Amino acid sequence: MSLLKAGDKVPDFSVNDQDGNRISLKDYRGKKLIVFFYPKASTPGCTAEACNLRDNYTELTEAGYSLLGVSADSEKRQANFKSKYEFPFPLLADEDKEVINAFGVWGPKKFMGKTYDGIHRTTFVIDENGVVERVIEKVKTKDHAAQLLEQD
Repeated sequence: MSLLKAGDKVPDFSVNDQDGNRISLKDYRGKKLIVFFYPKASTPGCTAEACNLRDNYTELTEAGYSLLGVSADSEKRQANFKSKYEFPFPLLADEDKEVINAFGVWGPKKFMGKTYDGIHRTTFVIDENGVVERVIEKVKTKDHAAQLLEQD
C-alpha cells in the first residue's frame, strides 16, 4: 500500500480506541480531522509529539479540527499513555494495522544501521468529506501543532 497523498479519499476504517470504543472515519464526516501516526506509545519522540498536540489542543479545536492518534499498541498501552499524559483526544489501538495500512504508513525504517518494518511518523489533515488535504511526513515532535496550524 502506498502513502495517501493530498486529494486522496481516505478509506473508511473502524478500530477500537484506548477504552474499547469503536471509532470510524464516518464518525468524523462533516468535521476537519487530524490523524497522527506514531511508532510507539510512551517513547520519547511519541510523548513529545502527543504532549505538544495536547498543549495546543484548544488552538487546534478552535481552528475546527478533531484529533486522532494511531499506533499499533494495545488498548491497555494506549489507555495508560492517554491517562498518564491526560490527552484530550482518542488514541486508536490499531494492533491489526488496518488504519496504518490504509494510510500507507507501515514500511521499512532504519535505526542504528538496522532495517526493520515499522510505523512512519506521519500526520494527515483530512477535510469534512474524508479527503486528504495535507500530509506532514517530516513531523517536528516538539512543535507539531505549529506545523498543523501554519497555512501552506
